[in-house]
Amino acid sequence: MYQDSEQIIPLRQHVQATINRYLQDMGSTRPENLYQMLLAEIEPPLIEEILKCTGGNQSRAADMLGITRNTLRTKMQRYSINARSSKITRFRR
Repeated sequence: MYQDSEQIIPLRQHVQATINRYLQDMGSTRPENLYQMLLAEIEPPLIEEILKCTGGNQSRAADMLGITRNTLRTKMQRYSINARSSKITRFRR
């Protein structure tokens, strides 16, 4: 995956750079409710990728995420994420 000469960049640095770029793109426009907006943008793909990694197993996915299965299911419902076996689908609202 990574060769010895490649340096692994921590996820935190990717997120920080992306937020910085977003704020620069906003210019003088001040974003509102940025925390909730970021959670709504980050949580769905995080849940989807973990579900793919676990083949749709919600208990294992919840363990990997460090949340309860009920919390995972609530978030899946909130973001319209449907896990059936290893096929993950996200319904558009």
